[in-house]
Amino acid sequence: MLEKELERAGIPTVQICTILPIAQTAGANRIVKAVAIPHPVGAPELPPDEERALRSSILEKALQALQTSVETQLTIE
Repeated sequence: MLEKELERAGIPTVQICTILPIAQTAGANRIVKAVAIPHPVGAPELPPDEERALRSSILEKALQALQTSVETQLTIE
């Protein structure tokens, strides 16, 4: 998994993932729950303002995870 190699090189990573058990089993250090498989970081059925807020929320969670030092897996839903 690319993320593990980047982490070994000292570059923190976050995986935004729709199916958490896959990311957990693969050993990702920081995992942020995505919305759905066809649209992991959005929901096109929402009005534009609500979708923008949803996307911002996911990105903020990912940035928060990047700033968190981890000893074990961190999962943010």
